Amino acid sequence: MNASPNPSRVAHPSLAFPRILLKISGESLCDREGGQGLDPDAVGAVADELVKVHELGVQLALVCGGGNIFRGLKGAANGMDRTTADHMGMLATVMNALALQDAIEKRGVPTRVQTALEMNRVAEQYIRRRAIRHLEKGRIVLFAAGTGNPYFSTDTAAALRAMEIGATALFKATKVDGVYDRDPKKHSDATMYKRLSYDQFLRDRIGVMDATAISLCRDNKLPIRVFALAEREAIRRALLGEDVGTTIDERG
Repeated sequence: MNASPNPSRVAHPSLAFPRILLKISGESLCDREGGQGLDPDAVGAVADELVKVHELGVQLALVCGGGNIFRGLKGAANGMDRTTADHMGMLATVMNALALQDAIEKRGVPTRVQTALEMNRVAEQYIRRRAIRHLEKGRIVLFAAGTGNPYFSTDTAAALRAMEIGATALFKATKVDGVYDRDPKKHSDATMYKRLSYDQFLRDRIGVMDATAISLCRDNKLPIRVFALAEREAIRRALLGEDVGTTIDERG
């Protein structure tokens, strides 16, 4: 099953990536940075952006974090058993995926939620070939519950799913417009990289993504694009080959 466009959907002639995995944070679904819960306007804004991207004919899969509801690492830091805390974090990502599914489908685009934890009354269990078939049929696929295992981040889950479905790129939409040499919110002279190699990212211990996710992408030559979700049409522009945000690949 290759990343070829569905014959029933006409892909934009300038589409640079026919199938992508988009990773967004749970915070993008709440009303402010560091906020909690789900804000209908924020969820709707993300859904609007995804529908616009879908119209390009791209095969779109999504992984959303759960930090707006519960963070496993924070729970563990407060004395909770790490495995229990991580499972709670996985459930938070399912809630976010269902919220996005509802918003996207109300805008007329079919979706499927697939979870790494079995919960058949809520969503499909993750099956690779079924996920690919959904993409080929023009459905947006939302992967939830991480990898189903504790001690792995949603970044790692995104990298893993991207490779399993044969994505041509991993897009990470963040709060900042790319990868910087230091925190741009704390340092006014921070410099944004337009391009980085996997090895440089790992060597410099840049914190935008965890090392496991980057290593997986490096070993399988999966390019990563990091940009700001709030930037106007950033996902669309990146899909059409524009130089948006920071590219992480083997060339650097």
